[in-house]
Amino acid sequence: SLVGSEMCIRDRTLDDLFEQVEFFVDAVSDYKSDFVLFPEYFNAPLMAKFNNEGESQAIRGLAAYTEEIKERFVKLAISYNINIITGSMPLIKEDGLLYNVGFLCRRDGSYEMYEKIHVTPDEIKSWGLSGGKSIQTFDTDCAKIGVLICYDVEFPELSRIMADQGMQILFVPFLTDTQNAYSRVKVCAHARAIENECFVAVSYTHLRAHETPEHL
Repeated sequence: SLVGSEMCIRDRTLDDLFEQVEFFVDAVSDYKSDFVLFPEYFNAPLMAKFNNEGESQAIRGLAAYTEEIKERFVKLAISYNINIITGSMPLIKEDGLLYNVGFLCRRDGSYEMYEKIHVTPDEIKSWGLSGGKSIQTFDTDCAKIGVLICYDVEFPELSRIMADQGMQILFVPFLTDTQNAYSRVKVCAHARAIENECFVAVSYTHLRAHETPEHL
């Protein structure tokens, strides 16, 4: 079974954030679900700590949490016996560039990373993000899955490649701040399901109209 969720943004510490995260994981696992999906930039509340810094510095400050966040998700996947798709978060790779990535944390303790291919103009302008290059599917204990972060689902060729690799379920974590953007991603997710004859699960972070990425 598949469960997506909406998470509202509030100022939080990492422990506070994971108290909310664990609430969702616990609730979903009670239904014996195989997967739980978190939204894009679900950890954005942690950026409040960097409000006095510039936008590109603030997002890199947020990236400093990513390794610990991944480790916490791995532990939750094991303890709650559920596969977790972590939404997305910023990551500084060995090349020094900033990417928008997430992790599939399997309930057996293994994990793999996926990345956003098409970063938005705002992500480039405000945060200096770079687009990833890896398109892949992942084996799990109940289905072969793919993950497309937000804007990526608006490009049909990505899910087509995944479908050719045997994808059965497509997960789409996303973040929007307007109704038009929400509707665009949702409609594109529907289209990808029809085109590829697969299940699609979505989960989104809601920003109020004045909370654009550059003002998080």
